[in-house]
Amino acid sequence: MSSGKIPEQRFPAPVYAETVLGPNFEDAKTHFLDGLLDIHYAHTRMLARQGILTEGEAAVLLDALNGLDREEIARARYDGSCEDLFFFVENLLCRACGELAGKMHTARSRNDIAITLYRMAMRRELLTFATALAEVRAVLLDLAARHLETVMPAHTHTQPAQPTTLAHYLLAGAEVLGRDAARIQDAFARVNLSPLGACAITTTAFPIDRDMTARLLGFEGLAENSYSAIAAIDYLTESAATVAVAMANVGKMVQDLLLWSTREFGFLRLSDAFVQSSSIMPQKRNPVALEHTRILASRALSEAQAVFTCVHNTPFGDINDSEDDLQPLVFTMFADAGRSLRLLAGLLRTADVDRARLAQRAAADFLTVTELADTLVRQKGMSFREAHAMVARAVEASGADDRASAIAGVLLRQNPELGLSRVDIVEALDPENFVRVRRVVGGPAPEIAGEALGRALALQVKIAEWIRSREEMLDQASQENRGVGPRPADAG
Repeated sequence: MSSGKIPEQRFPAPVYAETVLGPNFEDAKTHFLDGLLDIHYAHTRMLARQGILTEGEAAVLLDALNGLDREEIARARYDGSCEDLFFFVENLLCRACGELAGKMHTARSRNDIAITLYRMAMRRELLTFATALAEVRAVLLDLAARHLETVMPAHTHTQPAQPTTLAHYLLAGAEVLGRDAARIQDAFARVNLSPLGACAITTTAFPIDRDMTARLLGFEGLAENSYSAIAAIDYLTESAATVAVAMANVGKMVQDLLLWSTREFGFLRLSDAFVQSSSIMPQKRNPVALEHTRILASRALSEAQAVFTCVHNTPFGDINDSEDDLQPLVFTMFADAGRSLRLLAGLLRTADVDRARLAQRAAADFLTVTELADTLVRQKGMSFREAHAMVARAVEASGADDRASAIAGVLLRQNPELGLSRVDIVEALDPENFVRVRRVVGGPAPEIAGEALGRALALQVKIAEWIRSREEMLDQASQENRGVGPRPADAG
């Protein structure tokens, strides 16, 4: 019979270590070790500058940090001797400099350390994401420059609508990606605010200098209110939202590219490096790289949605729901988004466009008759509704014969008093003329699209410069913080 005595239980329970603490320890080593050490350096320097540590104590602690064996930390496996990576590193520091290591934790908490780590990792992910997005945009602009006069059919409601140019289409995609880049920049500005110094949630009575640690860690300001610094998760959700919006935008273009790659469309041909054949059908050229691009974008979008699901209706405070267990999902989201973008850029660089097929389809299916109606308005003073009805009757009577000469013949037979020549009508129905006369800003006329391309290229330079400047800012801050390069005079 059972004695009823409850077995002694010690932290951590094996199942807790297996399901939570062990996986989180591995994730932290992968994603947060560098940031954790940067925080240790910055906080120690700040404590010394503020007189909370002596210069001698700070020197010993900094030497201990310099002496940490990264390979030893990387090899470590969770064994239950400490709760997490923070305490594991603290134990290593204790081994190096004794109880003095505990002084490093003055005026801070794992709460503000963790949120600082998350923001530091997030800003790097945003820069990597921005780089991949800019790469796709650069490829689109390069293609647009080569296809300013490549006439093609535009579609509305999945049906052929009007002629445009491939450059016009590609510039539309580049414009959308430019807005995605702006969203990333805006998100970065709000992510790159330092919560360090919020401590558990109410700051500290020690005279710390939060601005100093923010500068040392490459932050551009403070997440000022200490409660919000710990409790708010909009730095996370806004970043996820930028990914979701961008992936939805990319997915729409990829869907078109897949259709264009079908035999039925025949607009686009991927290079052999991006297609696969069939195990049974020798003739197949499956555009699988586009399919992978689409599913990776969909995965990233789903993961972004999952981030919102995980944090929805959680308390406004320090809570594990938005911390160690959630962060790996964020990294997976960015990784999948980056894979999708890099693959898209790669396949587009070597894809072939069938100009003749595009031109043929632009001249078919009565796509130019809007311009015929416009011509009647301009030259004959009709209302557009009257002209629209007249052209519609001619189209209907033409049946399946969508040749410009056939439409002209029907229109003149139906309206002998019209006073337009067959040449005028045929010219109005020419796809190249259709495109050429649309010179309104944002339109497909080659000279207008060329001007838009110039502006888009100028923006591309700015996007690249923003990425470079932010990467340099973070790299320089890390080097100065660790004493690799000269530190700012006000950093002590």
